[in-house]
Amino acid sequence: MQNSNSQNCYHCGLPIINGEVFWADILGEPRKMCCPGCQAVAEAIVSNGLEDYYRFRTEFADKGDELLTETLDTLKAYDHEEIQQEFVVDDGSQKQIQLTIEGISCAACGWLIEKQLLKTPGIKRIAVNVSARRATINWIDSELKLSEIIGQLESIGYHALPFQADEHEASYQKESKNYLKRIGLAGLMSMQVMMLAIGLYFGIFGSIDDATKEFLHWVSFLLTTPVVLYSGFTFYKSAFSSLRMGSVNMDFSVSIAIIGTFVASAWATISHTGEIYFESVCMFIFLLLISRFLEHRSRHQASLISANMFKYIPLTAMQIDDDNKQTSVLAKHLKKGQKIVVRPGETFPVDGVIINGNGNVDESMLTGESEKIRKSTGAHVYGGTINLSGSFEIEVENELKLSLVNKILRLQELALSDKPKAAVYADIASKYFIVIVLGITLISYVGWLAYQPERAFWVAISILVATCPCALSLATPTALTSAIAKLNQYGLLVKRANIIDVMPDVDTVIFDKTGTLTNGHFSVSDVELFNAADETFVYNLAAGLELYSKHPISHAFQSQTPCAVSQVVTVAGKGLQGTYQSQVVKIGNISILDNSDGLRPTEDDSRVYLQLGNQLIAAFSVKDVVKKDAKQLVDDLRSKQLVMLSGDSEINASLVADSLGIPNVYFRQTPIQKLTYIQNLQAKGHKVLMIGDGINDAPVLAAADVSIAVGDASDMAKRSADIILLNSKLSNVKFAVSMAIKVRTKIKQNMVWAIGYNALILPLAVAGYLSPWMAVIGMSLSSIIVVANSIRLLR
Repeated sequence: MQNSNSQNCYHCGLPIINGEVFWADILGEPRKMCCPGCQAVAEAIVSNGLEDYYRFRTEFADKGDELLTETLDTLKAYDHEEIQQEFVVDDGSQKQIQLTIEGISCAACGWLIEKQLLKTPGIKRIAVNVSARRATINWIDSELKLSEIIGQLESIGYHALPFQADEHEASYQKESKNYLKRIGLAGLMSMQVMMLAIGLYFGIFGSIDDATKEFLHWVSFLLTTPVVLYSGFTFYKSAFSSLRMGSVNMDFSVSIAIIGTFVASAWATISHTGEIYFESVCMFIFLLLISRFLEHRSRHQASLISANMFKYIPLTAMQIDDDNKQTSVLAKHLKKGQKIVVRPGETFPVDGVIINGNGNVDESMLTGESEKIRKSTGAHVYGGTINLSGSFEIEVENELKLSLVNKILRLQELALSDKPKAAVYADIASKYFIVIVLGITLISYVGWLAYQPERAFWVAISILVATCPCALSLATPTALTSAIAKLNQYGLLVKRANIIDVMPDVDTVIFDKTGTLTNGHFSVSDVELFNAADETFVYNLAAGLELYSKHPISHAFQSQTPCAVSQVVTVAGKGLQGTYQSQVVKIGNISILDNSDGLRPTEDDSRVYLQLGNQLIAAFSVKDVVKKDAKQLVDDLRSKQLVMLSGDSEINASLVADSLGIPNVYFRQTPIQKLTYIQNLQAKGHKVLMIGDGINDAPVLAAADVSIAVGDASDMAKRSADIILLNSKLSNVKFAVSMAIKVRTKIKQNMVWAIGYNALILPLAVAGYLSPWMAVIGMSLSSIIVVANSIRLLR
């Protein structure tokens, strides 16, 4: 690959924009580099005799690390035995590690990495998986340190971190391997047995004698045996576990069908009497395993987003002690109150508060939004998000196990274990269905035994195979997991999956105003002074009081020199009261004022008043801004009854409602009044969706049929809500509503298909129109169609 643009860096391909050009001799010519990092990497590659990499690469490399020296220093943390216990396997003579390598773009990268490391003394083996971006390395620790191995990779432009599969990933990989081995064996043997069966059935082998037929039957028997014993074992194990619990599941009838067909065919082979269906046994197991594997993969896709959240949290963090000395420690050992430093390009290891520094942060792994967020002192940062620029000093707010990422993972697990009614009904129906089918099978067997005894057994087997309730059992969980995964991609965290039952029936949507439809970022638009007060002083005094408040309006009062106010208390529903230079000072709505000042405000005065002693000294007009996508959300939900319940004044609430076109507005609502309003609606049979964010919204969020906490909702609101919107896109609320409708439709489609298929196939099987191989194909296609239909929700 050649660099066609002379103004771009030859190594990474990025534009050379600062005018300062660096050079490196590559392939006999001087090449332009954009930075010292790319120059150092290029020179390292050339000096190691690996410049063929540039000749054969098909993609540009990642930009070189301009802080390579500092990066190499931090890698020494990986040499600690305690840290290595997390991810290094030591067999006594060699150590082995799996590294996740960033920057691999093509096969040439894999070649370069292997060549570079194999030249390093102490490296015994290296295998690079280009598609997985991973390398497995064996080395002798007495000759080479782990930090030096990673340092070698850094020096040629690749960033490496120890790979740790989380429990979910490890479990998925293990289960996938098991499935693939069983499917592989069943598929291979099925082809062989099918060829023999087709050959015998259609006389492809010509006129063969009985001895040759018998020989081919024995070959089929031998080929089928490992399929039944190994590939089918997962069904017997599941059926046995179900029986131990005093119940039967769908694997019970599957196991009877497999074992019955195999034993009967084996007996026919041995005794030379009866029909042989080895090919049906193999195909049944093969297709059934494929449908289970597809379901397994769809569930994995659903949880992959959450797993990815945790995968990239760094193992180590740079802790700062009281003497400002920096020490590398395990991230999971960090405690609340400790201080760490996070440099540009690094990932925040835990949740914390910025105590020094400012810069841009990428929180897309939490919110789904790719837009960078500017953060400065006092702002919160979260483990797993990325520091794009600037250096931050962070005070640890939550230990790793209590971090937001871990909370999200736990909530997702709860949601997936919380079945909607449709899934519960499907599970119950499946159990009854199995019992009914077993009864019909027994009756049919007895009936056919009296009519045509030689067909009785195979009719019974066909009934069991054809009516396997796999599709019925898969109908709801596959649709549900796919939907939750898709909602997660849009920054919607579902806490209770059973809301899927209710959401499509919602006929009333209730909005909170501040922080929900508006940004909740108040600013002072005007100030009126009384009693000769100084404007700067009133701002500083107000800021001194509002330091003790978490109300959104408090952000409107910011000052570099707030007055020192003491003994501040919250006056519920009114404002704040404190002491300043031995005088009582108050700030809040009109109800907090003493009447001694003689002020006669209007009945709906929405201003914020400041009183010092007995004198009113200022009245502030504050304003909030409607969110840019609030109008679109309201328009999208206009088919439902729309209501705004606001604790704000009539003027402010009406202005917002009018601008958005919300016809029903209730202002100055207390939490109890909001709750009563919703309960009255529910008593009349309405289904209510509540969208809010504040602490005062928590009771109504909990009481609503479905509730969504938006934006920077309070912890209490998030605990009460059914869905948490992790980003600020209100339009995603509409997506949640439409997805719930889609899920219900998918579940209905799956159910209709599964029930319809069984209703059609059962009479045919009982009547003896189906042979076992026909039943196998019908059952398998039914399950695969259901899984494929559900997976479409992920698109």
